[in-house]
Amino acid sequence: MKKLFGVLGVLLLAGLAYFGLWPVPIEPVSWHAPAAPGYAGPHAVNHKLAKLNMIDLGAEAGPEHIAMGPDGKLYTTVESGRILRMQPDGSQQEVFGQTGGRVLGFDFDARGHLIAADAVKGLLSIAPDKSIQLLTDKVAVNGQPDPIRYADAVVVAQNGKMYLSDASTRFAPKDWGGTFEASVLDILEQAATGRVLEFDPASGQTRVVARGLSFANGVALSQDEKHLFVNETGKYRVWKIDVNAQNLDVAQGGAQARVLFDNLPGYPDNLMRGRDGKIWLGFAKPRNPTIDQLADQPFMRKVTLRLPRALWPIPKAYGHVMAFTEDGQVVQDLQDPSGLYPESTGVTETADRLYIHSLHAKGLGWLPR
Repeated sequence: MKKLFGVLGVLLLAGLAYFGLWPVPIEPVSWHAPAAPGYAGPHAVNHKLAKLNMIDLGAEAGPEHIAMGPDGKLYTTVESGRILRMQPDGSQQEVFGQTGGRVLGFDFDARGHLIAADAVKGLLSIAPDKSIQLLTDKVAVNGQPDPIRYADAVVVAQNGKMYLSDASTRFAPKDWGGTFEASVLDILEQAATGRVLEFDPASGQTRVVARGLSFANGVALSQDEKHLFVNETGKYRVWKIDVNAQNLDVAQGGAQARVLFDNLPGYPDNLMRGRDGKIWLGFAKPRNPTIDQLADQPFMRKVTLRLPRALWPIPKAYGHVMAFTEDGQVVQDLQDPSGLYPESTGVTETADRLYIHSLHAKGLGWLPR
């Protein structure tokens, strides 16, 4: 019995040492997570996102970003890294591009080139003939080139300038097992190293518009193109930022950046301009009470990473998208509490349909408009 207890004691000490001391890649920062508002008010529970019509994508999955091209065809990025092109009804599907990385967001420029925010490669331009050109993968910081580590969204202004979100300067998907793994590390750490960048194709220069965001994730331009709407996924917020801001630290406040939505009920993802002045926002996941409770417990967030991945406090699946006006009024809210169409990351609105973006869905969902 003494021998058995001795072995158990050693195992217990080893376990305590592992959970308390085993190296993890994050250095968590304590922060205050506001009490979750739940699904109330403009976000009252509904089932308007349920029973989606589905476009079969064959062996592909995860239509993370969807947009109509200047050729009238529907484009989407998928988990495999491919960019698919099809008719609006889902017919005539083909592979338009494969960058060798993972395109998360894209837009089209005046020449009809697909401008891609690739989480591995940086900002790319894909011509109608499918040739690929690197536009930028670095930005000058204190006079030194700094890599763009996690490009995940982009919007092209009428003057040709391109605004992209670089979710994290700490965790690049290529170094940490993929986009999901890198996002978990960044949001758990809360070092708020995300930023918004501007690339000017006329000069070839890339600059920092704003920084200090906890997982910058999604960008949209105001109608007058004087402001950017930017998701701060890790802190459940949407910002409105002056496009002329120069290396603005949003934590310092000021007239050039303000929080448009705070304390949202989920993790905000893609932003897409809709019709009639609306902007659509998707929620990849709902809030998780355990994650919020750990906000001011950096040590316990380290312990969380030492658990098997199956025990991580990953929020449940819950379909949720909303549309808002530029002054911050919610005008539509669509939900599916069943989460059958997982990680509803955004909406693309056309004259007759709403196409619903998703990280992992086994098809492309849509609703009649």
